[in-house]
Amino acid sequence: MRTDCALNIILIGMPGAGKSTVGVLLAKRLGYQFVDTDLLLQTRQHCRLQQIIADHGLEAFKQLEADVLCNLATTHSVVATGGSAVYSERAMARLKQLGQLVFIDIPLEELLDRVQDMDSRGLVIGPGETYQHLYAERQPLYKKYAEVTIAGGGLRVEAVAAAIEQSVCGRIDE
Repeated sequence: MRTDCALNIILIGMPGAGKSTVGVLLAKRLGYQFVDTDLLLQTRQHCRLQQIIADHGLEAFKQLEADVLCNLATTHSVVATGGSAVYSERAMARLKQLGQLVFIDIPLEELLDRVQDMDSRGLVIGPGETYQHLYAERQPLYKKYAEVTIAGGGLRVEAVAAAIEQSVCGRIDE
């Protein structure tokens, strides 16, 4: 396990940015645990994210997500958050207490290529809104909360994981 790294590395970014995929690779590189807060929420509610939104609505979903984030207790972990985590100031304050917030910034065009089946992803998106709306709304929030921003456009997930390791943990020798 790397001892020169943040206690936890918290990944934020749009759905499709690769937070979960990069997070698993980064956790392996560092000898850390991997935590996916979307999976924690699904386990807590005993159903998929999209079902939570369908059954309870967007605002209730955001509250449930914030509760999961505010009650998160972990060390030496890479944490992949849901893309809507940034809607809760108290959740983001809690995540900042836990570790370093890293924004995986992917250009909109690339995200649109990656995110094909938006209906099954559990997106927090209002009626009549598009993925482009979400992007425009969330980009300023990701930038506001990020302590480190990784420009991941055009990079393979391995390269994004390496860039995060270098930025957060210092120089790597490979």
